[in-house]
Amino acid sequence: MSSGEHPARLSIGVIGAGRVGAVLGAALARAGHHIKAAYAVSADSRERADALLPGVPLRDIPEVIDGADLVLLAVPDDALPELVSGLAATETWQAGQIVVHTSGRHGAGVLRPALDAHILPVALHPAMTFTGTVLDLGRLEECAFGVTCPDALRPMAEALVVEMGGEPVWIAEKDRAAYHAALAHGSNHLVTLIAEAMEVLGAAGVEQPRTVLGPLVRAALDNALRLGDAALTGPVARGDVSTVGTHLRELERISPEIRATYVAMARATAVRALESGRLQPSAAEPLLDTLADQEPTS
Repeated sequence: MSSGEHPARLSIGVIGAGRVGAVLGAALARAGHHIKAAYAVSADSRERADALLPGVPLRDIPEVIDGADLVLLAVPDDALPELVSGLAATETWQAGQIVVHTSGRHGAGVLRPALDAHILPVALHPAMTFTGTVLDLGRLEECAFGVTCPDALRPMAEALVVEMGGEPVWIAEKDRAAYHAALAHGSNHLVTLIAEAMEVLGAAGVEQPRTVLGPLVRAALDNALRLGDAALTGPVARGDVSTVGTHLRELERISPEIRATYVAMARATAVRALESGRLQPSAAEPLLDTLADQEPTS
């Protein structure tokens, strides 16, 4: 199959109708593939499957796999190795099946126990946060997918991503954990950071924290994506030791936990500013001393 070709219409079984599995199943159905069956355990997953995969029967895992051209494994990262091994031990996999998992952490290697059944192993991880609703289908447009698979399967894997509206990005097997760590750090921790900032604004008497913070963080994110470290501004980058000290005393009063986050981020920011030349060593030393002095003692 050349890179310009699309996969043939496939019969697909979806294992895990969580936020990711149900949405990707719907995207594949939208591309013309047939979702033959899905596996869902929780009430939320069943409702999600009913909304995003209407008319698709819910079956046990062996029934979902039986006769499927492609099996989509959308289960938690830590559950994936045991699931694959267990299905290999029970000889559930079928020769020639395309087995796609959506884990960010794992590459194609996690599917190795199924190779004796002559499956075709593919890792396709969407670099996106999901709500598990139809809104996510729009978010898949131009969403990057981390692709890891044998070279011979790469055109087929990339074509599947394109059919879902995404952009394939090749990730080597050895780099999979670093890839996933970067995404988790940049997205999950951003949520925590914004939630903490809104909490402090609320403590400062701001009635609508998101209204105050929204334009600022959207501009900061845009600048950071375009300019990297060159987008940095603020008291840490300027070496304003007194201002940083005042921040930390206020945060200790409002929330010691948020103060700890501020200290960790301020130290990391100072080091990057120092390394990039935005913060002079003469200013960095007292700033880092202040941050060290403000750390809680055990």
